[in-house]
Amino acid sequence: MISEANTSPSALQVEPPPSRKRAAAKSSRRRAREHVLQGLYEWLISGAELVVIDAHVREQQGFDKCDQAHFDLLLHGCIREATELDEVLRCYVDRDTKQLSPIEHGVLMIGVYELKHCLEIPFRVAINEAVELAKSFGGTDGHKYVNGVLDKAAGELRAGELRPRRGDESA
Repeated sequence: MISEANTSPSALQVEPPPSRKRAAAKSSRRRAREHVLQGLYEWLISGAELVVIDAHVREQQGFDKCDQAHFDLLLHGCIREATELDEVLRCYVDRDTKQLSPIEHGVLMIGVYELKHCLEIPFRVAINEAVELAKSFGGTDGHKYVNGVLDKAAGELRAGELRPRRGDESA
Protein backbone atom coordinates (compact mmCIF):
# COMPACT_ATOMS: atom_id res chain seq x y z
CA MET A 1 0.00 0.00 0.00
CA ILE A 2 1.33 3.44 -0.83
CA SER A 3 0.71 6.47 1.33
CA GLU A 4 0.08 9.60 -0.67
CA ALA A 5 0.05 12.26 2.03
CA ASN A 6 2.39 14.37 -0.09
CA THR A 7 2.21 13.70 -3.84
CA SER A 8 5.83 14.48 -4.61
CA PRO A 9 7.73 11.36 -5.76
CA SER A 10 10.17 11.59 -2.86
CA ALA A 11 7.33 11.65 -0.32
CA LEU A 12 5.78 8.32 -1.35
CA GLN A 13 6.23 5.70 1.34
CA VAL A 14 5.71 2.02 0.86
CA GLU A 15 3.77 0.39 3.68
CA PRO A 16 3.68 -3.35 4.24
CA PRO A 17 0.44 -5.04 3.19
CA PRO A 18 -1.97 -5.70 6.04
CA SER A 19 -1.60 -9.26 7.32
CA ARG A 20 -4.51 -11.57 6.73
CA LYS A 21 -4.12 -13.38 10.02
CA ARG A 22 -2.27 -12.40 13.10
CA ALA A 23 0.02 -15.09 14.36
CA ALA A 24 -1.56 -16.83 17.33
CA ALA A 25 0.26 -16.13 20.56
CA LYS A 26 2.01 -19.16 21.98
CA SER A 27 0.51 -20.56 25.14
CA SER A 28 2.66 -20.66 28.24
CA ARG A 29 2.53 -24.48 28.12
CA ARG A 30 3.78 -24.55 24.53
CA ARG A 31 6.63 -22.28 25.56
CA ALA A 32 7.35 -24.65 28.48
CA ARG A 33 7.51 -27.60 26.06
CA GLU A 34 9.90 -25.69 23.80
CA HIS A 35 12.21 -24.98 26.74
CA VAL A 36 11.96 -28.60 27.90
CA LEU A 37 12.95 -29.72 24.41
CA GLN A 38 16.02 -27.48 24.61
CA GLY A 39 16.92 -29.04 27.93
CA LEU A 40 16.36 -32.60 26.73
CA TYR A 41 18.41 -31.91 23.62
CA GLU A 42 21.30 -30.71 25.78
CA TRP A 43 20.91 -33.72 28.07
CA LEU A 44 20.77 -36.23 25.20
CA ILE A 45 23.83 -34.69 23.52
CA SER A 46 26.03 -33.89 26.52
CA GLY A 47 24.72 -36.03 29.36
CA ALA A 48 25.07 -33.00 31.64
CA GLU A 49 23.56 -33.03 35.13
CA LEU A 50 19.90 -32.03 35.46
CA VAL A 51 20.69 -29.07 37.76
CA VAL A 52 23.13 -27.66 35.17
CA ILE A 53 20.66 -28.09 32.32
CA ASP A 54 17.80 -26.65 34.37
CA ALA A 55 19.84 -23.55 35.27
CA HIS A 56 21.00 -23.11 31.68
CA VAL A 57 17.48 -23.29 30.23
CA ARG A 58 16.13 -20.84 32.80
CA GLU A 59 18.65 -18.29 31.50
CA GLN A 60 17.23 -18.48 27.98
CA GLN A 61 15.33 -15.57 26.52
CA GLY A 62 11.56 -15.86 26.99
CA PHE A 63 11.73 -18.40 29.81
CA ASP A 64 9.72 -16.06 32.03
CA LYS A 65 6.76 -16.44 29.63
CA CYS A 66 6.50 -20.19 30.02
CA ASP A 67 4.43 -22.23 32.45
CA GLN A 68 7.26 -22.89 34.88
CA ALA A 69 5.39 -25.56 36.84
CA HIS A 70 4.78 -27.53 33.62
CA PHE A 71 8.41 -26.98 32.62
CA ASP A 72 9.61 -28.41 35.95
CA LEU A 73 7.24 -31.38 35.71
CA LEU A 74 8.30 -32.25 32.16
CA LEU A 75 12.03 -31.64 32.30
CA HIS A 76 12.60 -33.32 35.65
CA GLY A 77 10.11 -36.11 34.89
CA CYS A 78 11.50 -36.89 31.42
CA ILE A 79 15.07 -37.09 32.66
CA ARG A 80 14.16 -39.01 35.83
CA GLU A 81 12.05 -41.52 33.84
CA ALA A 82 14.14 -41.60 30.65
CA THR A 83 14.69 -45.36 30.83
CA GLU A 84 10.98 -46.07 31.31
CA LEU A 85 9.99 -43.62 28.55
CA ASP A 86 12.44 -45.29 26.17
CA GLU A 87 10.98 -48.70 27.06
CA VAL A 88 7.54 -47.44 26.00
CA LEU A 89 8.99 -45.91 22.84
CA ARG A 90 10.80 -49.14 21.88
CA CYS A 91 7.41 -50.75 21.32
CA TYR A 92 6.54 -48.19 18.63
CA VAL A 93 9.76 -47.00 16.98
CA ASP A 94 11.55 -48.76 14.16
CA ARG A 95 15.06 -48.49 15.65
CA ASP A 96 16.85 -48.12 18.95
CA THR A 97 15.98 -44.82 20.60
CA LYS A 98 19.70 -43.89 20.69
CA GLN A 99 19.58 -43.86 16.87
CA LEU A 100 16.75 -41.32 16.76
CA SER A 101 17.65 -37.70 16.13
CA PRO A 102 17.96 -35.94 19.50
CA ILE A 103 15.12 -33.61 18.53
CA GLU A 104 12.66 -36.37 17.65
CA HIS A 105 13.81 -38.39 20.67
CA GLY A 106 13.22 -35.42 22.98
CA VAL A 107 9.84 -34.65 21.42
CA LEU A 108 8.78 -38.29 21.80
CA MET A 109 9.90 -38.31 25.43
CA ILE A 110 7.77 -35.22 26.12
CA GLY A 111 4.79 -36.73 24.30
CA VAL A 112 4.97 -40.07 26.11
CA TYR A 113 5.50 -38.36 29.47
CA GLU A 114 2.40 -36.22 28.94
CA LEU A 115 0.38 -39.23 27.79
CA LYS A 116 1.43 -41.16 30.91
CA HIS A 117 1.29 -38.48 33.58
CA CYS A 118 -0.66 -35.40 32.43
CA LEU A 119 -4.11 -36.93 32.25
CA GLU A 120 -5.74 -33.50 32.42
CA ILE A 121 -4.32 -32.87 28.93
CA PRO A 122 -6.43 -34.67 26.30
CA PHE A 123 -4.37 -37.23 24.40
CA ARG A 124 -5.02 -35.46 21.09
CA VAL A 125 -3.63 -32.22 22.53
CA ALA A 126 -0.51 -34.00 23.82
CA ILE A 127 0.08 -35.54 20.40
CA ASN A 128 -0.63 -32.30 18.55
CA GLU A 129 1.75 -30.33 20.76
CA ALA A 130 4.50 -32.89 20.14
CA VAL A 131 3.86 -32.74 16.39
CA GLU A 132 4.10 -28.93 16.49
CA LEU A 133 7.44 -29.17 18.33
CA ALA A 134 8.72 -31.59 15.69
CA LYS A 135 7.56 -29.28 12.89
CA SER A 136 9.30 -26.31 14.48
CA PHE A 137 12.56 -27.94 15.51
CA GLY A 138 12.86 -31.33 13.81
CA GLY A 139 13.73 -32.63 10.39
CA THR A 140 11.56 -32.25 7.31
CA ASP A 141 9.22 -35.19 7.93
CA GLY A 142 10.03 -35.79 11.60
CA HIS A 143 6.58 -34.59 12.60
CA LYS A 144 4.97 -37.45 10.67
CA TYR A 145 7.12 -39.96 12.50
CA VAL A 146 6.31 -38.37 15.87
CA ASN A 147 2.60 -38.40 15.06
CA GLY A 148 2.62 -42.08 14.12
CA VAL A 149 4.61 -43.18 17.16
CA LEU A 150 2.55 -41.17 19.66
CA ASP A 151 -0.73 -42.20 18.06
CA LYS A 152 0.21 -45.84 18.64
CA ALA A 153 1.46 -45.14 22.16
CA ALA A 154 -1.79 -43.34 23.01
CA GLY A 155 -3.66 -46.56 22.18
CA GLU A 156 -1.89 -48.20 25.11
CA LEU A 157 -1.38 -45.28 27.49
CA ARG A 158 -4.80 -43.69 27.06
CA ALA A 159 -6.92 -46.65 26.00
CA GLY A 160 -9.82 -45.53 28.17
CA GLU A 161 -9.84 -42.11 26.54
CA LEU A 162 -9.93 -43.39 22.98
CA ARG A 163 -13.31 -43.65 21.36
CA PRO A 164 -14.25 -46.95 19.79
CA ARG A 165 -14.05 -46.81 16.01
CA ARG A 166 -16.98 -47.80 13.83
CA GLY A 167 -17.34 -51.54 13.74
CA ASP A 168 -15.37 -51.88 16.99
CA GLU A 169 -18.31 -50.98 19.23
CA SER A 170 -19.46 -53.84 21.38
CA ALA A 171 -22.69 -52.39 22.72
